[in-house]
Amino acid sequence: QAGANVTKGFKGLLEVDVTPNTKNYWQSSMCPVNVHWHLGTEHYSVGEYDENGSGPNGNVEVPYRRKLAEGEVQDGFRCHHYDENDEKFTRPYEWKHCK
Repeated sequence: QAGANVTKGFKGLLEVDVTPNTKNYWQSSMCPVNVHWHLGTEHYSVGEYDENGSGPNGNVEVPYRRKLAEGEVQDGFRCHHYDENDEKFTRPYEWKHCK
């Protein structure tokens, strides 16, 4: 998992004594099992996906959203390249492996 702020050049304050694994999953005998979705981005990158980006409102009622908290859902950060008229952002995802 990446840190919350992934802006190029950002230096966090947490001191750690581990080196990140930068190999492919298959080269490290790892399986990518932490697949999950977010309303907006999970992390923050100034000028790329942040509070000034755009995208669909995360508080719109949809039948498939799990309600894990009370009240309004906090939107994630949004991409600066979102275009509601571009099909690549609005076309429903076509599942090919998971059902």
